[in-house]
Amino acid sequence: MDTIYDAKILLVDDNAELLALLCEQLRGAGYGHIRTAQSCTAARGCFAAEQPELMILDINLPDGDGFSLFRALRAKADVPVLFLSARDADADRLFGLGLGADDYLTKPFLMQELLLRVQHILQRTYRAELFRTKPAPLQLGERCVDLNDAIVTLPEGKTLALTATELALLRKLAENRGHIVTYDALCAAVWGADYYGYENSLGVHIRHLREKLEAEPGAPQFLRTVRGIGYKLTKGDKA
Repeated sequence: MDTIYDAKILLVDDNAELLALLCEQLRGAGYGHIRTAQSCTAARGCFAAEQPELMILDINLPDGDGFSLFRALRAKADVPVLFLSARDADADRLFGLGLGADDYLTKPFLMQELLLRVQHILQRTYRAELFRTKPAPLQLGERCVDLNDAIVTLPEGKTLALTATELALLRKLAENRGHIVTYDALCAAVWGADYYGYENSLGVHIRHLREKLEAEPGAPQFLRTVRGIGYKLTKGDKA
């Protein structure tokens, strides 16, 4: 895992509408590796197929409860978990935390709060790993990009923060620097395989990214458009 946005997340909730909303919000925030399940049985299958790096578990499930599911899965691997529950009693929250859960969020909740809690859990849990795999700074002319902290440093020392989506786009482009990255590949890197509906917003995010990376965004030196195909991050000396 190079950044927290590379984390594999397993969502378990029997409410299909809530699952879809959670997926949309997480992908919009930059998390691209998300699997979902609506029962304990399905969750065990997902876990066996691919071990997640974060689990978000509902407590009330049709074939069991999230507490028992957590105990069974945690016995296989030490994966952090965030519980979601309509139960707001202190006893339930304390019981979940007492089992070893990393956090507990009561429904209904603000999506921004959930995203912040997910971010904090991943940063705290995988801090050492993220530090070991910290990518080298990306130099774009006189601007320097820290791909780990998502910060652009301008020549005069001022810094600009990249959003999660901008960071995911730039990482994909930087990994393929000097080569064309197709629209589809960029969308998949940011929003996952089910990126339908996000294609139209790609250009908007690229424009915002250019405003932070380029001295003249209207005449980009580094982040070039390859019409009808995609984009390419160059070294600035040639297209």
